[in-house]
Amino acid sequence: MAEAEGSSLLLLPPPPPPPPRMAEVEAPTAAETDMKQYHGSGGVAMDVERSRFPYCVVWTPIPVLTWFFPIIGHMGICTSTGVIRDFAGPYFVSEDNMAFGKPAKYWKLDPAQVYASGPNAWDTAVHDASEEYHRMHNLCCDNCHSHVALALNLMRYNNSTNWNMVTLCFFCLLYGKYVSVGAFVKTWLPFILLLGIILTVSLVFNLR
Repeated sequence: MAEAEGSSLLLLPPPPPPPPRMAEVEAPTAAETDMKQYHGSGGVAMDVERSRFPYCVVWTPIPVLTWFFPIIGHMGICTSTGVIRDFAGPYFVSEDNMAFGKPAKYWKLDPAQVYASGPNAWDTAVHDASEEYHRMHNLCCDNCHSHVALALNLMRYNNSTNWNMVTLCFFCLLYGKYVSVGAFVKTWLPFILLLGIILTVSLVFNLR
């Protein structure tokens, strides 16, 4: 009896090995997440390295000006294939070569919110706005933000024709995503350093 029990124990299959531990995966950046969403929807993929941001408003710092006012920078709007168009100077709308460098931040828009009629309404509006802005550049009243606002008004984005510099600045600040940590540092570090210098100098003079 004991020998039978011992032989039956020997016939039992060995326990299965423990499942292998899953490799730790780094959390994707906002830009990488948006790339996957574009691939999954069948659209043109976002490519930060090549500065391709389909259906996006893009933003980059302006040297000196952004150092003092971090919410103010240079803005452009991208076509459905991600090519950047930006009002770069008097009588010149740049294509695929954004003034002041590559985008540091992007605001992804939804092409389904375009209410203008006609085929390819998004690209048509971006083209028509760019043709309209072969005119004099005015830093305060008629600038890169105005060019983007005109494109959104022509396409009736979000069923609105009231886009302007102020609303774009606000929404880009609220919904814009930095392309990387380095882009965030590039935008805010000069302002923080200047603020620190100003506070230090003011404290030194007040302590005298």
